[in-house]
Formats: sequence, structure tokens, C-alpha cells
Amino acid sequence: MLLQPERPLLAQLVVTRRCNLTCGYCNEYDNVSRPAPLPDLIERVDHLARLGALIVTLTGGEPLLHPKLDEVVRRVTSHAMVCTLNSNAYPITRRWVERLNAAKLFMLQVSIDNLRPNAVSDKSWSKVRQKLLILKEHARFGVTINAVLGSSPPDETRRLVEEVRALGFYMTVGLLHDDAGQIDSGLIGEDLPEFYAEMRRLCRKSAFHLAGEGWETRMLERGADPYRCRAGARYLYVDETGQVSYCSQRRGEPGLPLLEYGPEDAWAAFNTRKGCEAGCTIACVRRASSFDEWRAQPLAATA
Repeated sequence: MLLQPERPLLAQLVVTRRCNLTCGYCNEYDNVSRPAPLPDLIERVDHLARLGALIVTLTGGEPLLHPKLDEVVRRVTSHAMVCTLNSNAYPITRRWVERLNAAKLFMLQVSIDNLRPNAVSDKSWSKVRQKLLILKEHARFGVTINAVLGSSPPDETRRLVEEVRALGFYMTVGLLHDDAGQIDSGLIGEDLPEFYAEMRRLCRKSAFHLAGEGWETRMLERGADPYRCRAGARYLYVDETGQVSYCSQRRGEPGLPLLEYGPEDAWAAFNTRKGCEAGCTIACVRRASSFDEWRAQPLAATA
């Protein structure tokens, strides 16, 4: 993989833009879109395999609103790619868990931001605790719980982390970002650096989440943490129409159809500075880019 910098380490594939929630900090959903057609998604998965992708994350919106989601998972794993899934867990049922088990899902990441819904986030412990118990009893795939710091007051976040740790799941925390992908302290305010350090000590991470560690602390200490972003190459964001973007906050750039996207396009993106790196909080992009920090990036930032 290190000898092929144009090969994606992580591809995020949007299977539907529709979501059952309306979280205040999120700009990645609507409540009207139909699920992407299954044949189109199968074509996109097959092309990601041709590009040599290592991990494919199915995302949305809320991907469990796609009635054929397990067939997409099965197609990913049939190519020996690792398949993960992002969800708010509201639609989880035992039947869904059994379907995902059979399709050989590797990891489910559930976002839970607070104990009860508030103006910032509807992704709440009170709404999904029973769903997590179903996962604990029946899931044969890994489960990671992620909390976005700033979407609830500190004491509520502490209680949330305690509840998750008691269930024995992996636990991670992330930083709230605005619609440009830049840091937002939300309901925590100026105490965010100290609070992040406290919560990070309580996290229990999988090996996948350890890649690229440390940027959050540096950013909170210095106000910025520049890096060499490899979005469009090591990381691909493929929207529900099949277009490749740098990330969820830079949709439409470069805006090329995935089915026409080749190694030469990935190589160009690999070598292009994006211009928003210093304040970027898109953790999955930083994680996928971390392995190539030692390589040069000679091309000027895009407009």
C-alpha cells in the first residue's frame, strides 16, 4: 500500500442522503431523498475494488434507511475489502443485526452525543440504549461509540462515557466542526482543550482509530495543525450520485464521476494542497492521510 500512493486506504460511500434525525450541527442529510439504486451502488463498490480500496465505509444520511444495505455490505466484503458502517442506531433491530452479520460487516460506528436530545444533536443515549443492548447480545461485528464534544454540556458527556464504557464497547470522542470543517467548541466553550484531554484518557480505541493520533491536541493548543491532506487519493468521499469529492465539507470538488475516476485522478489529488488543512477536523481524512506525511505535495491549492 505504501508503494502505491494513489490507492485509497479509506473510501466513504453515501448510500442515501436521507436521515431520520435533524441534528443541528450536521449538513450531510435531508429528509426527502430516495436511497441510491442498488445496481448503482454495486457498480461503485466494484470500481472501488478496481482502484484497490482497503476499507469502505457506508454512510449517509442514515444508511440503515436503505432497504438493501446488507447487499451492499456483502458486495464490499466479496472483494475482500473491509466494510464498516456509520449509523445513529435508531433503526437497529435484531433482524438488521442478523442481516449485517451474514453480510460480514466488520465494524459499526454509532454516534451518540448526549443523554437526551437537544438543539445541537438528536443522537442520544436515552433513545438508543435498548438498541445497543441488541448489538451487545447479537452482533458478531465490532461496535464503536463516538461522541462529538460540544454537542452536550461536560457533565452530561462524562455520564455518557461512563454508560458506554460499562457496556464494554469501543469509545471515541471527536471535535465538533462547522460547515467548512473547522473546529467549533459548541456547548463546552473555552474549556474544550482541558475537557478533550480528560475524555481522551477515558477512550477505548480500536487499532484503526490509532492512526494519525495527536492532531486534536495540537490544534486545541495552537489553534491550527497543518498537514498534507491526501483526500481524493488515500481518502475518497463518494456521494449518493456517484461523484467523488475531497470530503463531506468540500462536496463538488473535484466533482468527478467515480466510475470514470482513475489512478491519474487520484495521483493529481494526492499531490494537491487543498487550502483548508490547518483547521481541518475531518478525522477520517487525517487518519487516511497520516501514512504519507513524509511525501511532498507540490501542487498549489485548488480554488
